[in-house]
Amino acid sequence: MGTPQFSVPALQALHENGHEILQVVTQPDRPRGRGRKVIAPPVKSAALNLGCPVIQPESVTGMDFAVQLDQLQPDFLVVIAFGQILPEKVLKIPRIAAVNVHASLLPKYRGPAPIQWAIINGENQTGVCTMLMEKGLDTGDVLLTVSEPIHPDDTAGSLHDRLAAKSATVLIDTLSAFAAQTIAPVPQDHSRATYAPMLSKKDGHIAWKRSAEFIERFIRGLTPWPGAFTFHGDQRLKIFKSRPVATDTAQRPGTVLPGFADELRVATGRGALCIEELQGASGKRLAIKDFLRGHNIPPGEVLT
Repeated sequence: MGTPQFSVPALQALHENGHEILQVVTQPDRPRGRGRKVIAPPVKSAALNLGCPVIQPESVTGMDFAVQLDQLQPDFLVVIAFGQILPEKVLKIPRIAAVNVHASLLPKYRGPAPIQWAIINGENQTGVCTMLMEKGLDTGDVLLTVSEPIHPDDTAGSLHDRLAAKSATVLIDTLSAFAAQTIAPVPQDHSRATYAPMLSKKDGHIAWKRSAEFIERFIRGLTPWPGAFTFHGDQRLKIFKSRPVATDTAQRPGTVLPGFADELRVATGRGALCIEELQGASGKRLAIKDFLRGHNIPPGEVLT
């Protein structure tokens, strides 16, 4: 059970390692993009390429879905970024276990956006773990864990790809440990739990009153989605890359500061931020020197 691209490597690993995939469950096709074209989720496309049967229930809470799954008599239910909360009647169906793969080192960063928030909050390490599923949100006993460093230039996109690959490895290792009867579930310390809430497009609005270091992480954590942005007048600027600069300024946060001709330096709540790559109304991602050739943003103007 999975939906986005993050789930695909694990599905492929199950197939390549000889596990019998009785059913792939994913979200329904949805309209995407400006044209609102109906697009299949990545897991559906991958499953069909592998020759796996696919179902796309609008809801997993109804009895019809539970009965359909129960008739398969599965040993395991494997869930990776599926996108719906599973009721207890579904979690009890597999003969051995319902296993979830989660992109954090639990109990830190429970919830739907652990990759983004680990970067935003300045963590230097994260990882992937498998856990036994239960009624609570990411609260089950941890089975296996693998760590992954967060690099200073990591975006949510680059970290996502490395963790997706690791999720495939940790899942196969978990199923092998079940087969060898060496699996040892470890209860989470709930007192150490943190939450990584869902992000939406509106959450990408930059708060210039924050420190330059925080905003730089914020931009990386929201790249490529949902994207960090600010406004110059009524023009929306999507920012992809930046660099904090230690400087003292009494200017209001968001104020454009004097700098080199090909530089856009902005005052923050602490220090300044040099914007290095952004996208304006043209829809093209540009280096700042190329953007400034056609867009004058003089010192003293305020980004909001």
